[in-house]
Amino acid sequence: MAEMISEQEFHVRADAALESLQKTLGDFADREGFEVELQGGVLNILFEEPTEARFVISPNSPVRQIWISALVRSYKLSWSPDRHAFVLEGDTLATLVDRLIHTQLGR
Repeated sequence: MAEMISEQEFHVRADAALESLQKTLGDFADREGFEVELQGGVLNILFEEPTEARFVISPNSPVRQIWISALVRSYKLSWSPDRHAFVLEGDTLATLVDRLIHTQLGR
């Protein structure tokens, strides 16, 4: 079971995770033709090709999770002290988002 962290610690870790993800995706987004925007603590990934789509990645403070809405589904990642990352079923935030992007791009 995921360890419940304080709200303040959650905000620090969630902000850092989303900022890191934005930086990591920058060059890939430029090469593949999609946009990555971090505004108000919410990361949006916008696609025009092969079909128009938007992934929304946002912190959910009350439950201390990062939620992803992508590919007509939602994903809820909790903090893992062992992995020092937000995870869902073994996937870190970065790994899961990478897989979702590749699915969207048809790869």
